[in-house]
Amino acid sequence: MIERIAYDEFGYFADNAAEFGIPYDGPPTVRREKVEVEPGRHLSALVWGDAPAEVVLLHGGAQNAHTWDTVALALGRPLVAIDLPGHGHSDGGIGGSLDVRRNATDVAAVVAALAPDALAVVGMSLGGMTALALADQRPELVRSLALVDVTPGVDGPKAQSIVQFIDGPETFPSFEDLLARTIEFNPTRTESSLRRGILHNAEQQADGSWVWRYRRFREEGEVGGHPDFADLWDAVSGVSVPLMLVRGMRAQSVVDDADEAELLRRRPDARVEHVEEAGHSVQGDTPVELARLLDDFLG
Repeated sequence: MIERIAYDEFGYFADNAAEFGIPYDGPPTVRREKVEVEPGRHLSALVWGDAPAEVVLLHGGAQNAHTWDTVALALGRPLVAIDLPGHGHSDGGIGGSLDVRRNATDVAAVVAALAPDALAVVGMSLGGMTALALADQRPELVRSLALVDVTPGVDGPKAQSIVQFIDGPETFPSFEDLLARTIEFNPTRTESSLRRGILHNAEQQADGSWVWRYRRFREEGEVGGHPDFADLWDAVSGVSVPLMLVRGMRAQSVVDDADEAELLRRRPDARVEHVEEAGHSVQGDTPVELARLLDDFLG
């Protein structure tokens, strides 16, 4: 008999809060919205709170909007967390899942619909480069920009360990097999947080096996590769809004000193924050610290 594992998308917030010592007086107001970005194609997003959104959150490659849950709880502001094209509950992208400029076109439609007056767009990894492309293409939608452990200098060699994890087996016989691989590649995270993350980011199939959600729309050219972000350095120079880089300082980070120096050369006024206890996934490793930095950045 196949063991089915129950999944309640909005049933884990108390666990998120308890793990990081965040005061919790009951479930937050969160709903899932769907925005049509072109006829027949939609992006999905989590809308936190009933007031106009103050922040837009864009996750990294092979993640989904729930990666921000603990940050959202700690931040306590109305916000929108978007599933990027080909991720989470969103449909596939125009040019696959990794084309940040085309992804930014899709994201612009969601921001215009759900968070047109947001104070900041915050993007981690692939989401950070999508946010930078959004600021370049639709500056009226980006009033300030925070990049979480990414710059246009991040390339395949720097992200090698992440690519190896993403390009792992297509299916897993059981949840425990999937959890074991996830723990192997995420040594800074607790098992409980990784369990929640898997439930949000993978689906159990009829035969009991598990598949990552982002596998649904991956194109052949995206397997084993990493997008080239280098052309977005000019966007860093051209974007005039307040800019902050939050850099994880553990070995799992993909940003190096040269990346940071180039960003500051192009934007001497940029704010740079080092988070000593975080790797690449700052929102997963130190969500309360990231929320504090974002809250201060928002003013």
